[in-house]
Amino acid sequence: MTQTQPPQEMSAPQENSPPQPRTSPESAVPASPGPSMGRLVGVDLARALAVFGMYVVHIGPPLSATSGVASWIRYISDGHSSVLFATLAGFSLMLLAGRREPKTGLAGRQAKARIAIRAVVLLALGTVMAMEYGGVIILGFYGVYFLLALPLVRLRARTLAITAAAFALVTPQLAFALTALLTPSVQQTINAYDPLRRLSEVGVLDLLLTGFYPALTWMSFVIAGMALGRLDLSSGAVQRRLAAFGAALTVTAYGMSLLLAGKGALRSLAEDGPSSGGSGAMPPASGSASLDGGSFPDMPASSLLTAGPHSGTTFDIIGSVGVAILVIVGATVLMDRLPRLRRLAKPVIAVGTMSLTAYVGHFVAQSVLSVPAGTSTQQSWVPLLMFVLGAIVFAAIWSRFFRRGPLEYLLNAATKPAKYIR
Repeated sequence: MTQTQPPQEMSAPQENSPPQPRTSPESAVPASPGPSMGRLVGVDLARALAVFGMYVVHIGPPLSATSGVASWIRYISDGHSSVLFATLAGFSLMLLAGRREPKTGLAGRQAKARIAIRAVVLLALGTVMAMEYGGVIILGFYGVYFLLALPLVRLRARTLAITAAAFALVTPQLAFALTALLTPSVQQTINAYDPLRRLSEVGVLDLLLTGFYPALTWMSFVIAGMALGRLDLSSGAVQRRLAAFGAALTVTAYGMSLLLAGKGALRSLAEDGPSSGGSGAMPPASGSASLDGGSFPDMPASSLLTAGPHSGTTFDIIGSVGVAILVIVGATVLMDRLPRLRRLAKPVIAVGTMSLTAYVGHFVAQSVLSVPAGTSTQQSWVPLLMFVLGAIVFAAIWSRFFRRGPLEYLLNAATKPAKYIR
């Protein structure tokens, strides 16, 4: 349940472009001269789509209650929205650490300090929200991703891409083996000494291995996003290569899974419908049989050949990264080449500039309004459409008067002490 989901360095503002600087769940930095406006507006649009995808999973009807186009929207949103969120989180890290060239010296140390502070704040916020809404909250996991990514922020795009590929190939099998060794008694012993677990149902073990978005496997998405952040997305040649690469990853991963695991490999997990989010009121952004939801011990090794949403397998990771690349590149191309569409999409883009606020806000609003959350009792798409419209209207109005979203402003303010790093 995610995305899951970031600031930008950009050139001087153009007419009809959203206000700057861009902000996100992960960071907020002052605007500065840099890459083309269209590229970063495209990233904002991708963030908005990730947020709306999470709305679909958390508020919309379950897959079993949909058909036709609605069924495909629900299925694509399952897992892919939170993956897109995590990939964009990695992109955001590069905006802090230096876009095309990594920051070094004092600037580099201060950038790392900002990332570390954001990580701690997101971990704290995620823990507080998990106390109320359960383990589906992705923000605490974000905090762990950022801390683990700190040693990688100076790597080049090629090295980051290779690292992401290695994680995708190795970590699902490692997670399967490690989880198989975790007997209930071992888990209980670890959780008994875990202060985070005492506060909420998301402890250190969940954050690293057994939760809905475990760092061991989900770092693949973050590192892939970091690699994208090092590339010049405004280049037509780069856009074409990435589009071909994303399509190849998607087709190869899901095609191989279908070949090896059978025709039910892609849909079997999603058809189970959303499970409860533990003691929280919200369901996870995944099927009830998700491998990264703590169910490894009950699943055969053959499950590693599947590619269902949130299955946490190599095929799922590679295919989901491919989809994320296609969305990011597609949004970038549309914003670059269709100025009129960019103007029309301005209210939606505004949601992407304050995705932390939009993400947290929809949980709070669900509680206040007592909206059914993606369960069998939720059969209508009307609540979802109202939440999407509400987020767009709020973001559009807020962005006319303020440079950052409410929570983005607080997150940015929390990193001010980083300037004292020497």
